[in-house]
Amino acid sequence: MQLWTEWWLWMCVAVVFAILEVIIPAWVFLGFALGAAALGGLVALKIIELGLAGSILAFAILSVAAYVALRAIFGLKHGQVKIWDRDINEN
Repeated sequence: MQLWTEWWLWMCVAVVFAILEVIIPAWVFLGFALGAAALGGLVALKIIELGLAGSILAFAILSVAAYVALRAIFGLKHGQVKIWDRDINEN
């Protein structure tokens, strides 16, 4: 059995990306973390069994889907503009 077919590996990758999201908040790493966790769950439930190329492709698709979902839920709404009314340098 190959290492990338193990569910715990994808969960560890998800934890690493979640830690990166805490250290460097950019919303991108959270999408990667959710994609890796989803792939880990699918592998753990034996829903999919893929090789290396298939695993990377599934991870990429799930990560993009998670990022798009996060942008839809937490992003600016259509036509909304963020207006800054206070400068952080003013006392």
